[in-house]
Amino acid sequence: MPKLNQIIAVTNGKKSRATKEFTEIHKELQKSELLIGISRTYQPIEENGETLPPESKNLQIKVTEKIKQARDVLTDLFDVVFTQDSANTQAKADVVVDGKTLVKDVPVTFLLFIEKQLTDLHTFIDKLPTLDQSEEWIYDSNKDFFATPATRTVRTRKVSKPVVLQPPTKEHPAQTQLVQEDVTAGHWSTVKFSGAIPAKTRNEMLARIDKLSDAVKFAREQANGIEVQNKTVGKELFDYVFGS
Repeated sequence: MPKLNQIIAVTNGKKSRATKEFTEIHKELQKSELLIGISRTYQPIEENGETLPPESKNLQIKVTEKIKQARDVLTDLFDVVFTQDSANTQAKADVVVDGKTLVKDVPVTFLLFIEKQLTDLHTFIDKLPTLDQSEEWIYDSNKDFFATPATRTVRTRKVSKPVVLQPPTKEHPAQTQLVQEDVTAGHWSTVKFSGAIPAKTRNEMLARIDKLSDAVKFAREQANGIEVQNKTVGKELFDYVFGS
C-alpha cells in the first residue's frame, strides 16, 4: 500500500493536469465544426454526363469519446483526492519538544494549520519592540513595566552681573558692563519608563518558536508516513452522471 506522503506528492500534479485536460476537452466540444462530417457523391443524369469527384469531411471529434476522456481524467483525480482526504482523517502524530509531548494525536490537517500560523507568529515576535540597550532598565513589578534609575541634571537660569571694565579715578567714575551668567536654579530628577521587553526575552521566544516549528514539521512528516488504502469514488459518481 502507498504511504500518505506519496499520495500527497502526486496529488497536486494530478490536479493541475486534470484541470488542463478537462478545460481542453470542454473547449473542443464548443467548436461545432469539429463535430460535423460530410460525404457527397455526384451522379449525372445522362450516361455520358459530366462526372464530379466525391467530397468528404471526416468527423474530428465525437461527444461520446470526449465524455470518455473527461471521465477517465476526472475519475483518476477524484480517486486520488478521495484517497488523500480519507487518509488525512486517520493521519495523526504527537508534537514533541525536547522529549516532552506538548499535544497528542494531532491530525495532519491541523499540523499544516499550525505550521502556517507559527510562521506568522515568528514574524510577529521578531518585530516586538525591545528596550534601548544604551539605558539601564529595572523591572517594576508593581507597575508592570521597566524603568531607569533616576538621573539628576542641573537646571540653570541667567542672571545679570556687573563687571568692572575700568576702575574709578579722581576724574572719572568706574566703567562697568552687565554680563549674563548661568547660575544653578534647581535640579531635574528624571526616570524613563518603557513598555518594551528585553531583547533577551524576545530572542528566547524566537528560539522556542523555532523549536516548536521543527517539532510540528517532524510530526507532520510522521503523520504523512502512514500507509493508506487506495479509495475509488469516480466511477460510481460518473456512472450516475453519464449513465453506466
